Amino acid sequence: MASLKIQFPGGQGVALAARLDLPDAPPRAFALFAHCFTCSKDSRAPTYIARALVEQGIALLRFDFTGLGGSEGEFANTNFSSNLTDVVAAADWLRREHAAPALLIGHSLGGAAVLAVARRIPEVRAVVTLNAPFAPDHVLAQLGDDVARIERDGEATIDIAGRPFTVRREFLQDVSAQRQDERIRDLRLPLLVMHAPTDHIVGIDHASGIYTAARHPKSFIALDGADHLLTRAEDARYAAQVIAAWVDRYLPDLPALPAVTAGVLRVTERRVGKFTARVQTANHVLYADEPVAAGGNDTGLSPYELLSAALGTCTVMTLRMYADLKQLPLTRASVEIEHGKIHAADCAECESREGRIDQLQRRLTLEGDLTADQRQRLLEIADRCPVHRTLTSEIRITTQLVE
Repeated sequence: MASLKIQFPGGQGVALAARLDLPDAPPRAFALFAHCFTCSKDSRAPTYIARALVEQGIALLRFDFTGLGGSEGEFANTNFSSNLTDVVAAADWLRREHAAPALLIGHSLGGAAVLAVARRIPEVRAVVTLNAPFAPDHVLAQLGDDVARIERDGEATIDIAGRPFTVRREFLQDVSAQRQDERIRDLRLPLLVMHAPTDHIVGIDHASGIYTAARHPKSFIALDGADHLLTRAEDARYAAQVIAAWVDRYLPDLPALPAVTAGVLRVTERRVGKFTARVQTANHVLYADEPVAAGGNDTGLSPYELLSAALGTCTVMTLRMYADLKQLPLTRASVEIEHGKIHAADCAECESREGRIDQLQRRLTLEGDLTADQRQRLLEIADRCPVHRTLTSEIRITTQLVE
């Protein structure tokens, strides 16, 4: 999959760091992931969920809340309400640049966030929560005795998962004022509640509360043996696979690509990144891009790599046809192609004497019990492949505009 690093303005106006994970073909839908309290977009759960959704043709935007991960801003200036505005900002960015999210996924406090904000994103078709609390103020239990200190002093720096965070009194007041029960009851969207029965941070009773308050259609899946953060790869993968299968019935079918006439090759901009393009024939699709150093995202072969691929594939096919015809003991042929430019003056065999010329350096590996004469003959045959002949002969290219 293509995983693009992007930024967009969050609810407080600061730049939020995000990743947009895309399938190779045009996405059937876009999803949005909200991570757990003080976690990041690159945690294990969102990473595996991204891969599973992409395999089903669903693109995923995962981002860091204000003041967390790679996002700008101060965590001390955030609260649950500001997290909700960040989710809305992420949905707005998707709507502007691609398409609004049809699926919301939230982990832990991020699950409470997507439940709270789903009705503010009209295009949402389904919601998934992972080890989510019934109410946002459950996070106060994780602050323990620090709550009294924050209430008394107005703020305190506390340790969460080995990292210091400044939490202010306004944060406590904000999470306590949320009416989450009403939001869940009024959700009126397909809901999948996933929760680990052995979650010691957010107990299974929270999943029961969410499920009971929500209206149908709703589903519950136990993440048996998992911990709160889904730190085991097998638990994160299982959750991802279930989400991808469950949401399938609530999303539109995969869009069909425009038909291409046999013998014609069509190249179309994908508009994901600067140079990404889709290469399509009557029966096949592949993708092209430029390296990061050239301003691309490196999500596919570059144009010159595609040219080298044409020469390389034609070479091994030609060698195979000749070896089979002559019954030569060629077990396997492989080719390495390296494209570069050289000074014309350095090329004794070239007609051009000025400037620089393109050079495709081809290196053959021939496996099998071949004699020296057979190997030499195959080397000569390599120069006879049709693409080689095309590249070394006069080529005429015509271009016309199509209405």
